[in-house]
Amino acid sequence: MLHGKFILMAGLALLAVSCSDNDTTVDDNDRSHPSTNDTKVIAHRGYWNAPETKGAQNSIASLKAAQDFGAYGAEFDVNMTADDKLVVLHGPSHKGISNVQTADFEQVRAKTLENGEPTPTLAEYLEQGAKNKGTKLILEIKNHATDARETQVVEAVIDEVESAGMKEQVEYIAFSLHVCKEIVRLDPEAKVAYLNGDLSPAELKELGITGLDYQKAKMTANPSWLRDARALGITVNVWTINNADDMQWAVNKGVDYITTDYPDQVQAVIDAKNAAIKK
Repeated sequence: MLHGKFILMAGLALLAVSCSDNDTTVDDNDRSHPSTNDTKVIAHRGYWNAPETKGAQNSIASLKAAQDFGAYGAEFDVNMTADDKLVVLHGPSHKGISNVQTADFEQVRAKTLENGEPTPTLAEYLEQGAKNKGTKLILEIKNHATDARETQVVEAVIDEVESAGMKEQVEYIAFSLHVCKEIVRLDPEAKVAYLNGDLSPAELKELGITGLDYQKAKMTANPSWLRDARALGITVNVWTINNADDMQWAVNKGVDYITTDYPDQVQAVIDAKNAAIKK
């Protein structure tokens, strides 16, 4: 089924690349790629749509599927339980638990995912990540109740990543500006992108944040941000891009990364544009 979608999307993408409407034509804000488009694919919560994952988001299986697919990165979410354990899940609710951040680890761990896996720990996720260093781990630290608690979470995450020897493979994202600032403070070399969409590239640069990771609507409402980010060396990711028009828009804009639930379809659009450029 996925292979069929891939072929269909490739055909649609080739057609769309040849179009000249305002939404797909490259303009002065677009990256100039003389030979290829280097936009990279990030699998949202892992490649959970792959058949072998059985729909289990934020699972070890979805990470492995993203690795096997060859995605640039696998995005995943991290929360801290009430007894200070780091778990991989979106939260705050989870399988009948109203808020995992106020629940004990054993309660959370006992909840199995759609494929039968127990809810994974960050340590387990990092262990699988280390098995294929070609795929980055895009680690989202979720908002927590207070700044102090968020600082504790950031410290614990960075310690665990460093202890696993994974600093070069892990990149960070967060909606919380406090979390982003704390990552920069504790690990100035870390790649960290802000998700909330309310700061300009210049403001992010001043804070030491290396990337913006915004919804498409935020980028279209602020058309200079793509150009400004490039000038400042700020990376640009758009999320969560799941329909054909948005995929085409993002690829034609030449953003650095596209986060999607459908890595195969986005890759098909990228490949189609590269094929058209080479003609």
